[in-house]
Amino acid sequence: HWDGRGAVRLLEAAESAGADEEAGVLLLERLHPDVSVRSLPEARALLEAAGTLRRLWVEPPPGHPFETVAERTGRQADAMRASGERDPDVAPLVESALTARTELLAAPPGPRLLHGTFRQSKVLAGDRVPWLAVGPDPVVGEPAFDLARLVRDRVEDLIASPSGPAITRRRIKRLAESLEVDRERLTGWTLFRAVESGVRARRVGRPRDAELLLEFAGWL
Repeated sequence: HWDGRGAVRLLEAAESAGADEEAGVLLLERLHPDVSVRSLPEARALLEAAGTLRRLWVEPPPGHPFETVAERTGRQADAMRASGERDPDVAPLVESALTARTELLAAPPGPRLLHGTFRQSKVLAGDRVPWLAVGPDPVVGEPAFDLARLVRDRVEDLIASPSGPAITRRRIKRLAESLEVDRERLTGWTLFRAVESGVRARRVGRPRDAELLLEFAGWL
């Protein structure tokens, strides 16, 4: 769908499996899997990742098979609501996140094809161009939803810093301005996605991840 525009290029796909081990084989262009944009200093990594993400935001193809942001987050919202009912400690953040989602979906901007799970570790060094995105889970919706995951990259460093909340506000401002995304919408989706990830981590027994994500969400 991107044909190499900001993303790794598919060179060949097996149309049929001649043997079991060949089923589902994809031939991709050469990348350097041990070198992600996350290896760069934070400020430069954010800049390079944002530039890569911008190139992915294209018009959805006609008759596309992808789910929408409303559909994907609807399923997530159901699970979040159930978690909030079972766990009073997370209920206020869940309520704030669900309210933000409702408001954001009430009047969304024009849809684009989004990566869906974009973060710094999914931007790898290439030969054709310096950086290419990998591992998409495409979804159709507003760019702020895609960008929201990038806001919390290196969340463990943000939490460890006494200036974490201020750094996060500056990051939101910088990303919103550089990619021409509404700052309030970016903040709202950042809140929703952080709370969703946090309560999911709590639900599946990853308490440290949950703690980091929910503390981050509390800054928004």
